[in-house]
Amino acid sequence: MADRQSLYTQSDLAQRSFDPETDLAAPGAFPYTRGPQASMYRGKLWTMRQYAGFSTAAESNARYRYLLERGTTGLSVAFDLPTQIGMDSDDARARGEVGKVGVAIDSIADMETLLEAIPLDKVSISMTINAPASILLALLLVVAERRGTDWKTLSGTIQNDILKEYAARGTYIFPPAPSLRIVTDIFEFCARNVPRWNTISVSGYHIREAGSTAVQEVAFTLANGLQYVQAAVERGLDVDAFAPRISFFFNAHNDFIEEVAKFRAARKLWAELMRERYAPKDPRSLALRFHAQTAGSTLTAQQPENNVIRVAYQALAAVLGGCQSLHTNSRDEALALPTEESVKIALRTQQILAYESGVPAIVDPLAGSYAIEALTLDIEREARALIEKIDAMGGARAAIESGFMQHEIGDSAYRAQRALEDKSAIVVGVNEFVDEQDATLPILVIDESVEREQVARLQAFRASRTRDWQSALARLDDAARSGENLMPHIVDAVRNESTIGEIVATLKRTFGEHIEQGF
Repeated sequence: MADRQSLYTQSDLAQRSFDPETDLAAPGAFPYTRGPQASMYRGKLWTMRQYAGFSTAAESNARYRYLLERGTTGLSVAFDLPTQIGMDSDDARARGEVGKVGVAIDSIADMETLLEAIPLDKVSISMTINAPASILLALLLVVAERRGTDWKTLSGTIQNDILKEYAARGTYIFPPAPSLRIVTDIFEFCARNVPRWNTISVSGYHIREAGSTAVQEVAFTLANGLQYVQAAVERGLDVDAFAPRISFFFNAHNDFIEEVAKFRAARKLWAELMRERYAPKDPRSLALRFHAQTAGSTLTAQQPENNVIRVAYQALAAVLGGCQSLHTNSRDEALALPTEESVKIALRTQQILAYESGVPAIVDPLAGSYAIEALTLDIEREARALIEKIDAMGGARAAIESGFMQHEIGDSAYRAQRALEDKSAIVVGVNEFVDEQDATLPILVIDESVEREQVARLQAFRASRTRDWQSALARLDDAARSGENLMPHIVDAVRNESTIGEIVATLKRTFGEHIEQGF
């Protein structure tokens, strides 16, 4: 990273070969350093998208309606761990985890409850789901279909970024090759049938939460993005048919100036790499759009009220960096799932930033700052060098399969932990400015009855099925073996009331299951 003692003067920029015309250009113009739209927030504010989901579909639906009533402009669904790894709630391996870190979804009945009274053609829905993303998208599509809502009016995002699961997060199901096939199937299907849907949100967030540096977050995220583009191009898809619907998901971390520069560098580097490698004709294929979330790993159980301040600064960095949507974490998330009061404070943080700070009135307010421009160039160049190293290995998939990304992230996490222990990095309330007795907050507790009731609902759903779900699964099995696009068959299985666990079990017959290897 750049020397933080530098004065960042005009001469510093000259040494970095900074050219305002080619490195900056105008907002909304290549290389999009200053933002993907010319007017940015003067034309439209970022989407205030609060990530929420816990317990049952009914309770999560109540939380979504609570958020919408208080001014949130997009929903972001958190799923429980069994759902994230394609297990039904009555799977023995799911015991003790149902409804704990997100909402439990097993069937079309659950999804209908989750989305009750939410106008799908007016509210943007983001779903943080990866390995079974195709199934959760299919569930949403069938809910829309049953309501008579045209798929072409739906807007939202599925994360669908399976590569970072192998590198940093761990909620994978199938091995990398068939997983990439499913991602590409979704690209192809949505380009034809759900054209406003963002088919992937390539995530640096979890890479950063696992311990990476800002440069690694940019490099590994964009390398993964390029791998998805390459897989789709090799399928025969025109880059302009899917690339405009690729979105990104970055972490808004603590180092304020570095974070602003990181977002600008990521936009610039993606535009340049896409133009160099794929020469798209549609400028939207070059313009990186991203969702940001404040850094969960920076929240502390000690002095939890301090988290409100941390989140506010991180949110400001995301907005100054030009995010298209934003989630602000709640003050109590180092302790438990957030309470309604904590969620409201997090949302109000965004609203104060949007309507009181004056920041949205200026496009790229920090453009021309010597520190910002120098750091933007440094992050871009260091990230490009790391991507070229990954290219030499054969691309992101090969870098993950060899353990390279995992080792790099692990080494950075180790250095960060050492810095906390030797106090070369200070965290207020943790290793300095410690109180004898920390403040306490009321926390949300998920009752053990949630799991029993969810299992009972699932078993009742199975017992009441009248559709031919077995034949639908047999057709899906045939498609998996033949190489057909799986999405129409997954939608068909959902229409015929197959559960998530049944669909995953069917695909495992052909694809197998990924087992993490030691490196």
